[in-house]
Amino acid sequence: MVNDARTTVSLDELMQLKADARGFTFSQTQPAGSLLAGRHSSRIRGRGLAFEELRHYQQGDDIRLIDWKATARMRSAQVRVYTEERERPTLVLVDQRRPMFFGSRRTVKSVVAAEMAALASWKTLDSGDRVGGLVFNENQIVEVRPHRSESRLFQLFGQVVSMNQRLADDGDEMPSAADQVSINDVLRKACQLAKHDHLVFLISDLDGADDQTRRLATELASHNDVIVIAVYDPLGIRLTGAPGMLASDRGTVWQIPEGRQFHDDFREAFQRLLDHWRDVFRSLRIPIVPICTADDVPGQVRAMFGSRGY
Repeated sequence: MVNDARTTVSLDELMQLKADARGFTFSQTQPAGSLLAGRHSSRIRGRGLAFEELRHYQQGDDIRLIDWKATARMRSAQVRVYTEERERPTLVLVDQRRPMFFGSRRTVKSVVAAEMAALASWKTLDSGDRVGGLVFNENQIVEVRPHRSESRLFQLFGQVVSMNQRLADDGDEMPSAADQVSINDVLRKACQLAKHDHLVFLISDLDGADDQTRRLATELASHNDVIVIAVYDPLGIRLTGAPGMLASDRGTVWQIPEGRQFHDDFREAFQRLLDHWRDVFRSLRIPIVPICTADDVPGQVRAMFGSRGY
C-alpha cells in the first residue's frame, strides 16, 4: 500500500454521502445504460408481491393468475389478485477484513466498501425501505437489523467506521485460521436474516471465496435479489515494481523477481480469478459490479446503475 492512499473513513464522510445517492437506481426498471439492463441482464425482481384476494375472472385478466383449485370449488373462474409489497428491505454485507486494507491510489479497498455501503443505504432509505447490514472482520460479525430511520443508518455507519479504523490501528489480535470469520460465515448469517424479498449487497474483494460460497449465494439468491460489489485495486490487476523491490501480502514479505514473465503470470492469475467468479455469479444470474479504489465511488455507481435522476 502506498503512503498517499487514504486509509480510513469517518462517520461524517459516510453521512455526507447522502447528497451523492442520486442519479442511479437499484429498482427493477433500469435505465438503458445500466449494468442491470438489456437482454443479458441479471435477475432483479424488485419488490415482492403480496396476495390480496380471490375474485371472479373478468375479460382481460391474465389467465396465469387463475386459481384452479378455487375455480373447481366455486364452479366459476377465480383469479388471484396481488398487490406490490410496500417495501423491499436492504441488507448490506460490508467486508472490513485485513486483505481489504490495501490500496495503491486514492484510497484502500476497505474505505471503498464503506463508501459503497453508505450509498446503497442512503438510496434505500430515500426509497422508503428499511436498511440494515452485517459488518465483519476476521474477529466478528456485527448485525444491524433493517429499519427505516437515519438513526439506524447512524448505528450501521458507526459499526463500519469502528472496524475500518481498527484496520489502521492494527490493534486487533488475529484469531487462528480456523477461528477467523470467513465470507461464507457472513453469507450463512445473511441467509438466516433475509428470508425473502430482500435486496442484498455483498461488498467485498471476495478473498477466501470457494465452492461453498457459490452454494450459499445460490441459497440467498433463490428468494432475494443479490448484487455483488467486487472491490479491487489497480495494483491487484497489474503488479508494477522493479526487480528486487519488496512486496508483502498478509505478513509474508517477498522480493519481486527479474523478468517480465512474473508480471505476466501475476496479471493472468488475477484475470483467471476474476473471470471465474464472474462466470459463477452470471450462472446464478447475480450481477457482479467491479468498483475500483482509484476512482470516485459515486461516479462509478452512477456509471454502472444508470445516469437518470432517480
